[in-house]
Amino acid sequence: MKKIFDEVSEMCSKTVTESYSTSFSLATRMLSTSIRQDIYNIYGFVRFADEIVDSFHDYNKEELLNNFEKELRYSITNKISLNPILNSFQKTLLKYDIDIKLVNSFLKSMRWDLDKKVYLNKQEFDEYIYGSADVVGLMCLKVFVSGDQDKFNQLKPYAMSLGSAFQKVNFLRDLKADHESLNRSYFPNLNIDKFDEKSKQFILNEIDKDFTNALKGILLLPSSARFGVYTAYKYYLKLLNKLRKTDPLKIKNSRIRVPNYQKINVLARSYVRYRLNIL
Repeated sequence: MKKIFDEVSEMCSKTVTESYSTSFSLATRMLSTSIRQDIYNIYGFVRFADEIVDSFHDYNKEELLNNFEKELRYSITNKISLNPILNSFQKTLLKYDIDIKLVNSFLKSMRWDLDKKVYLNKQEFDEYIYGSADVVGLMCLKVFVSGDQDKFNQLKPYAMSLGSAFQKVNFLRDLKADHESLNRSYFPNLNIDKFDEKSKQFILNEIDKDFTNALKGILLLPSSARFGVYTAYKYYLKLLNKLRKTDPLKIKNSRIRVPNYQKINVLARSYVRYRLNIL
């Protein structure tokens, strides 16, 4: 029965989310049950594409990505895929009428990761950020507003700011891994060998602006999504503040993390604000 296959597919998307990101899965569990599975479905799709270009070094990444995209197109047209992650993603895509242009921009950024190692100017960097992060936020936003296009258009700039903030925090945290394992440098004009407090502060100032703008939109989200998104926002803000206090030398030589007990503390504080209607 197709119903059973769809249920198994969605279980796979949930498992991918919980296996790859404890922080994102924790925040997703704070969403209303009416939209939670659809966010798992989106995450599973973007996670697998990202793994192809970042992790499968012993395989032909371009061929894998080509096959992944080909099967995606088939799944959207035929409303089924034997790849359970794509099967659940197409279901969410069609359910909320998510613009295929968002998916195309995402895949474009993933293709850049196959070969592109350095981003020489802000225009290139912004285009990569849009495709790799902003559009993911926009896909999730379409779910959060239950497909309401007017509400989507109202909140679109804030969702993009949040996606940009999250991605830039990831880049700063993963400076060492991106440079040493993937030979990539995302921040324009950044010489990692000369990474110092001044260059770190320049990046922090840009992220701070994104976070400030994003919060305005989070407070306007429907109640079904607000708590979960706010939890993710607070987690990343915690990570950003930890990076803010960390010596540049340590950032470029190690991966900074937020311990699980601090993540739980973030969740508890967010929940109190939510319950007191001050969120």
